[in-house]
Amino acid sequence: MDNMYKSKRIWLDKDKKGYEAWKKLMVSANLQIEEYLDYTLGIYDGKKLIATGSIAENIIKCVAVCKDYQSENLVNWIITQLVEQLNEEGYFHYFLYTNPERETIFRSLGFKKIIVNEDVLFMEQGPEDFSTYLHELYQNKKAGQGAGIVMNANPFTKGHQYLVDTAAKDNDQVYVFVLSEDHSEFSTEDRVNMVQAGVSHLENVTVFPTRKYIVSQATFPAYFLKDKAELTVAKTQATLDAQIFKEKIAPVLDIHVRYVGDEPYSKVTEVYNQAMQEVFGQELELVVLTRKVIDGNIISATKVRKAIAEQDEKLLLELLPKTTYNLNDF
Repeated sequence: MDNMYKSKRIWLDKDKKGYEAWKKLMVSANLQIEEYLDYTLGIYDGKKLIATGSIAENIIKCVAVCKDYQSENLVNWIITQLVEQLNEEGYFHYFLYTNPERETIFRSLGFKKIIVNEDVLFMEQGPEDFSTYLHELYQNKKAGQGAGIVMNANPFTKGHQYLVDTAAKDNDQVYVFVLSEDHSEFSTEDRVNMVQAGVSHLENVTVFPTRKYIVSQATFPAYFLKDKAELTVAKTQATLDAQIFKEKIAPVLDIHVRYVGDEPYSKVTEVYNQAMQEVFGQELELVVLTRKVIDGNIISATKVRKAIAEQDEKLLLELLPKTTYNLNDF
């Protein structure tokens, strides 16, 4: 095969012809055009691009092969080279986004299914996998019915605290999942510390990391693009994310309800709330709380970050719990 076809990296941001050929192959394979990819590989028959695959962080995606070449075992070749690239970059646990009909192919390459729906198949390979994460959750499960909350806490505000306080009053246990992705103004470690300090007065609250399994670059990359995200793409990803929570995570912790704040600002977060409502159905209750208002101010992390930039100490003291304020040098 190496004598017949050649592989090379496609620099999508620099090679206009390469990008157009790649885009055409994506469209023909009925795959979404991804805006943010770290590395893209192409396989060529002469000058014709016949197969491709890409990496975004430790996620393999955009794997496509021309119809006329699908008997050539090119997917195996692509995945092998992408995994070598991931290993070179220090990744030994990686994820795969692909079409549901490809499950058999990727199982044969050692990938394990996390979740599948009619639009997307989400798989992984490597140590410390989803079963490890679920076991970690189970080991820290507390007695009684649980409620779930997922937050970025960038930073942790009185609005976040109000959400947790409300859930803690109405449920035996509350499990707060803090986004593990480091794509925010505050680091993952700082955000976790702020949440833990902000809920320390509540005995029935446990804080967990999300790893790559809830609102991550693997499950829901559009979340981090906010207003730049294509909403139809966001809906597909949000649906997958909600499905993982409902079918895999909630049963382990006996979670019967998930709490969210209403979303007057971000269309992507609003799409996420809608997707949860649809996916959860009657089996998992979704409670949407009206955002907390202080002196006419709807509390949001966006407002807090703006107040930090403007050094508006009065507003910060209004919107932040003392625990958050004291942990940071504003």
